[in-house]
Amino acid sequence: MNETFGSGTYDVVVVGGGAAGLSAALVLGRARHRALVVDAGEPRNAPSSHMQGYLSRDGMAPAEFLALGREEIARYGVELVRDRVTGVTRDGDFTVALDAGPAVRARRLVVATGLKDELPEVPGVAERFGRDVLHCPFCHGWEVRDEPFGVLASSAMSVHQALMVSQWSKNVTFFLHRVAEEELSDQDLRRLAAAGVDVVPGEVAELVVEDDRLTGVRLADGTAHARSVLFVGPRPVPQTGLLERLGAEMNETPFGAYPVVDPTGLTTVPGVWAAGNAIGFAEQVVHAASGGYRAAAAIVGDLLMTDLDAAVNG
Repeated sequence: MNETFGSGTYDVVVVGGGAAGLSAALVLGRARHRALVVDAGEPRNAPSSHMQGYLSRDGMAPAEFLALGREEIARYGVELVRDRVTGVTRDGDFTVALDAGPAVRARRLVVATGLKDELPEVPGVAERFGRDVLHCPFCHGWEVRDEPFGVLASSAMSVHQALMVSQWSKNVTFFLHRVAEEELSDQDLRRLAAAGVDVVPGEVAELVVEDDRLTGVRLADGTAHARSVLFVGPRPVPQTGLLERLGAEMNETPFGAYPVVDPTGLTTVPGVWAAGNAIGFAEQVVHAASGGYRAAAAIVGDLLMTDLDAAVNG
C-alpha cells in the first residue's frame, strides 16, 4: 500500500471500483487531483465471461476490463484500496470510515456502488447465471442468436422481456411460472402472438442440465420443454445505503430506490455525486463509464471554482 494512504485530505474519494468509479478516477487523476478509489471487489457483471456493446471493448472479459482500468488510473497517481466504506460523516469535508483500513478525509465524494441482482429461486438458475441463464439480450443476444429461448416470468412486466428477446430468436417460449395468464392484458397476448412467442402456464420447478449445458426447463407437473437459453428478470437491489444515510433524496421506481441526480450525477447532498448502477438499474458498462466521466468533470470545475472563490474572498 502507498505509504501516504490515509494521510492528509483527498480531493475526491470514489466509492466503488467498477466502470463508473474507475472512469471518474481516471478523469480526476488526469486533472491532477489527489483521488482514492475504495473498491470492495464485487462487480455486478462478475458472472459474465464477456461484455458487449462497448465500442473497442466488445467481447472483452469484465475482469480484464477492470484490470486495465486499474493500470490506467495508477499512471496518474490515483490510489486504490481493497476495502469497504462503512460510513461517512461530514464536518465541512467528509470523513470516510473503512472496514479494514484507517478513515480517510475527502472534499468530494463519488458513489459508484452499483447494485446486486437477486435471482429467481428456481433450482439451477443461480448456478447457470451468466452462462446460459441470461438477463440482457443486448449484452448476450448475439452470442445465443437463433437458439431455443425460454423466458421466465417474474411478473406481468416480463412480457416486455419476452417480446424483446424475439429480436434475437424466433423460437421463444414464455414460461408464466407464478404469473397467472389473467394478469396479462389483451394487448400483451396479441403482441406475444404476433412475435411468435409461445405462452406456457404452470410453475417452473427446475432447469434441466446435461453435460454442463442447459437443455430444458421442467415444470412442476413434470413436463419438460427443450430450451438451450433461459432469460430471467433479476430483482435489482440498489447498493445505495450510503447515499440514504447521507440524506440524499431518493426516487422510488419499480426497480428500486435511486438517488435524484442532476445531469452530471450530483445528488441532493452538496459535494456528493453518484454514477453507474447507483443511479439506475439499466446502466450498462458503457453508460457507467460515461456517467463517471461526467461526474468527475463536474467535480473538477466545482473544486476549481470553490478554491478561486475562497482566494478572491480572502
